[in-house]
Amino acid sequence: MASYDLIVIGSGPGGYVCAIRAAQLGMKVACVEGRETLGGTCLNVGCIPSKALLHASHMLHEAHANFAKMGIRSGDETSADWDQMLAYKDESVKGNTQGIEFLFKKNKIDWIRGWATIPEKGKVRVGDEEHEAKNIVIATGSEVAPLKGVEVDGTVVVDSSSILSLPRIPKEMVVIGAGVIGLELGSVFNRLGSKVTVIEYLDHITPGMDGEIQRGFLKILKKQGLDFVFGAAVQEASVEGDTATVRYLNRKDDSEQTITADTVLLATGRRPFSDGLGLADLGVEMTERGQVRTDHYATNVEGIWAIGDVTAGPMLAHKAEDEGIAVAEILAGQKGHVNYDVIPAVIYTHPEVAAVGLTEEALKESGRAYKVGKFNFMGNARAKAVLEAQGFVKILADKETDRVLGCHLIGPAAGDLIHEICVAMEFGAAAEDVARTCHAHPTFSEAVREAALALGDGPIHS
Repeated sequence: MASYDLIVIGSGPGGYVCAIRAAQLGMKVACVEGRETLGGTCLNVGCIPSKALLHASHMLHEAHANFAKMGIRSGDETSADWDQMLAYKDESVKGNTQGIEFLFKKNKIDWIRGWATIPEKGKVRVGDEEHEAKNIVIATGSEVAPLKGVEVDGTVVVDSSSILSLPRIPKEMVVIGAGVIGLELGSVFNRLGSKVTVIEYLDHITPGMDGEIQRGFLKILKKQGLDFVFGAAVQEASVEGDTATVRYLNRKDDSEQTITADTVLLATGRRPFSDGLGLADLGVEMTERGQVRTDHYATNVEGIWAIGDVTAGPMLAHKAEDEGIAVAEILAGQKGHVNYDVIPAVIYTHPEVAAVGLTEEALKESGRAYKVGKFNFMGNARAKAVLEAQGFVKILADKETDRVLGCHLIGPAAGDLIHEICVAMEFGAAAEDVARTCHAHPTFSEAVREAALALGDGPIHS
């Protein structure tokens, strides 16, 4: 029986980061992972492979739409080699997962291969072996949420994992769900030539995002060629041969509609995954939504902690990472902390969409006095020069104090630009602080400064 200061169950972004930080702080650490590779859903069948395909498909789009404008002759007609694209995706995954394995070795973290159960407090069983631990962190992540009437077969009806290994590019694709996953993967196959139709139960895309961003983003996606059906309650997806038929009810008039495609992507969200751990027998409290209930990451059972998608809060890799660091620091006697008011969200379409802080709708609902500063990328010299002038930056600030309350943007490198505002909000900065900070020219980031200037005397370039 091996004995550890900490055993982390799950090697996704929350788990592996927690393990590394704990090892850096002097603990003897092991991480249990049943996959053949480390990194969890994110690195293996989520964030990393999808971003590889997003990048590859965007390069194809650039070749078709913009190379000639920029004076680039591509020779023979550029087309997608799907098999090679998948190989590129797999190589990206391999490099990242092997990187985690290297970091484990560097930090002297034991990788216990297999699936864990917790037979009792302070013990973790993997296969026939039992290990002792002063503390256990549950970081088992999430899985695709099922939808009644839609059975994923991995071939015709797929989820966010199996779609990454399709044998061919579909001619027609139906995406069930207009959230982040559906829009990202839908945009990939739209650029590769698939006819993509997104079916959404609500009357808008990207639930929870700022309304102005939702509307602007939808216009861009429609212009790119994606079709949308809103107010649609999917009843079933039936498969006959190589074709699927999706049946849905129009919520406005209860009329029944159908649509056929050779691929259907179920993208209605994810749910916490903690199967097989034995939490019920241990008496670990759960929420009504199947999440592990925690108080500052601690469960109600002493020595057992939980982080990431298996707990409440946004299902984001970086949220899990920050929680992993916080738990490790708490176990080391430090004051681990996560500021949940400053967790950015990014959609990696093209252009990207990013947000942090409060939406305009939330501010209106709370009755808080606020002001809005906006700047379009059409006024940004760098964006125009590289043919990426779609979108805008929107900053919300307190009307009296000028303190930044949120930022929402569509545009080039939005997922990177948002972090300037994250830092500003973390330090309680005013919009004027951002506006008075010198920004290099020409950069996309100047659009952020201009939006901050719009909260004062006005932007320079619009």
